[in-house]
Amino acid sequence: ALEEAARARGLAAVDLHAQTHALGFYERLGYVAYGPEFPDAGIPHRAMRRVL
Repeated sequence: ALEEAARARGLAAVDLHAQTHALGFYERLGYVAYGPEFPDAGIPHRAMRRVL
């Protein structure tokens, strides 16, 4: 639903911060990790983007 709303607003991509253990899940949905790993609430994360 979030991606549909982003498309309806004319956005070209959506970004998220994924816990590193969940990268594969998001990659299967078309997201690509970028930038270095960083901590969020003490848990390692990576930024990810999906072009719409």
